[in-house]
Amino acid sequence: MDEATASGLRIAVLVKHVPDAQFDRHISGEDLTTVRAESILCELDEYALEAALQLVEAHGGAAAGHRVTAITMGPPAAVNAVKKSLQIGADEGVHLTDDALTGSDASATSRALAALVQHVGPFDLVLTGMASTDGETSLVPAQLAERIGLPQVTFAASLDLTPGDGGWTLAARRDSDTYAETIEASLPALVSVTDQINDPRYPNFKGIMAAKKKQIQVLSLADIGVRPDEVGFAGSWTSVQAAAPRPPRSQGVVITDDGDAGIRLVDFLAGQKLL
Repeated sequence: MDEATASGLRIAVLVKHVPDAQFDRHISGEDLTTVRAESILCELDEYALEAALQLVEAHGGAAAGHRVTAITMGPPAAVNAVKKSLQIGADEGVHLTDDALTGSDASATSRALAALVQHVGPFDLVLTGMASTDGETSLVPAQLAERIGLPQVTFAASLDLTPGDGGWTLAARRDSDTYAETIEASLPALVSVTDQINDPRYPNFKGIMAAKKKQIQVLSLADIGVRPDEVGFAGSWTSVQAAAPRPPRSQGVVITDDGDAGIRLVDFLAGQKLL
């Protein structure tokens, strides 16, 4: 094996602090940004974290020198996404936080994350979820790969790594409605994974206690060499022009059976063009 293979894998997992889907979403003030008071680790990112943990465990884990780093950007509270990642099993965390990041769209987000990953790297593999549950654009993984200059595989439903004399080889299966394809790439690479790839583990007591001793590196834009005007509202390609609360649901139609309920139900469905 070459030196990179022998020294162990470094895997970065991008995680995000997103509004809990159990609660209604709200838009704040004049800047029309999402209120993140009730936020959690993005559920789709848990699949990427589990994939990273399974890959290193399959090849000897920490004893073989493999490490998983959870990386996020966002306001101070976003560190909670990293903390939970450490409880689940990541070895270390990185949190980019800066007031200038407020309002970043997918492009500005990928710009900041690219500089962050390169600053704390190098990494053999960068893993992401297939989307974030707040924006749901699926744009950041591809943009990030382009900015860093990494080969990318999106929407992977399975992942395998094979060590060899020339380094690690990645095999990723992608599933469509009618076929499956397997794509191979040499590391380093970036992969986004779907919610079909695994069943994420939960933090256990041992993991929660161990996480308290794990390091979280906190960085600013100045630390990673990004100007404030390159991110946030100023550096974004898109902006929210208007937002309004979701209208309340209208009252449904109640059909009382007076002997003709079946006919009236069919007429209603036909009127809604459901038949």
